[in-house]
Amino acid sequence: MCGIVAAIASSDVSNILIDGLFRLEYRGYDSAGIAVFSGDTDRPIQRIRCLGKVAKLQELLVSSPCHSNMGIAHTRWATHGAPDEVNAHPHISDNRIAIVHNGIIENYETLKKEQQAAGFIFNSETDSEVIAHQIIFYLRQNDDLLDAISKTINDLEGAYSLAVLDAHNPQHIVLVREGSPLVIGIATDANYAASDIQALAPVSQTFIHLENGDIAEISQDKVAIFNNHLQAVTRPHHSISAQSYNNELGEYQH
Repeated sequence: MCGIVAAIASSDVSNILIDGLFRLEYRGYDSAGIAVFSGDTDRPIQRIRCLGKVAKLQELLVSSPCHSNMGIAHTRWATHGAPDEVNAHPHISDNRIAIVHNGIIENYETLKKEQQAAGFIFNSETDSEVIAHQIIFYLRQNDDLLDAISKTINDLEGAYSLAVLDAHNPQHIVLVREGSPLVIGIATDANYAASDIQALAPVSQTFIHLENGDIAEISQDKVAIFNNHLQAVTRPHHSISAQSYNNELGEYQH
């Protein structure tokens, strides 16, 4: 299974993202990648991907550091497209939107044909890339990220979870769950997300499990959760101490 980690904090999160990926290695994967908001005008999203283990990605970050207070990371198990670097996540559209995706988009071929007709260029063989392009498609109509994501997920068929980084909306990460688990980890001056709380054990002991259809927006000090009509909803918090984490892990995993 693929693995997602996302983080936004008051300091650099690159090591947290990599550590989270290491903690998800048991799920199995063939490639790994990371994308962070760089703040650079020409290259606002800095991305590094590789075929192989998280340890290789960590080595690449030594020579090409990705320092930022917000980012997303992923380990991929190939479904659509061969296991290689070009198909590794995160995927980027229009030098603005970066996404990581777990699950399968069943109608991606239809969406891809529509996007190609609209002028979108594909750089991978994955079903995931259509998600990033579809968000951009709606952003070009109405520059509202949550609205664009809400409209995008209404177009998607399948099971998925997403973490979305928008270079035009720094200091926010948007999360989506539909059939594939995604959990938010809450901490002091930081918020996180992952496909499994095991990835977040060192940084959070308070978790929110998103429900199907949820769209969440996290910032350094706030979590807002909406349904797919962008109506605010509340979800229960689950607290677990670091000491009891290993014994009680199964209770909090969905």
